[in-house]
Amino acid sequence: MAGNIEKISVALPTDMANLVRQAVDTGDYASSSEVIREALREWKTRRATRAEALAELRKLWQEGIASGPAEDFEIAAIKQRGRQRLQSSRK
Repeated sequence: MAGNIEKISVALPTDMANLVRQAVDTGDYASSSEVIREALREWKTRRATRAEALAELRKLWQEGIASGPAEDFEIAAIKQRGRQRLQSSRK
């Protein structure tokens, strides 16, 4: 493992602590530290992915605002075109 290692203490609910012990006892992980490190890596990845998705959503929102007000549209015509597309895709 690269870099410095810092030891910290973490309090877990009993059910989570049991899951960590079980992962080590079954041989899936060599130590409880390994279980926690993997969980933190996955958490870090999820946070980064969520941040990217949020940035993209904000960008799209701003593009929508910049494009100006929506134009008038006829919902019945849109629905009809959708139904026609659906029928033609089923053929």
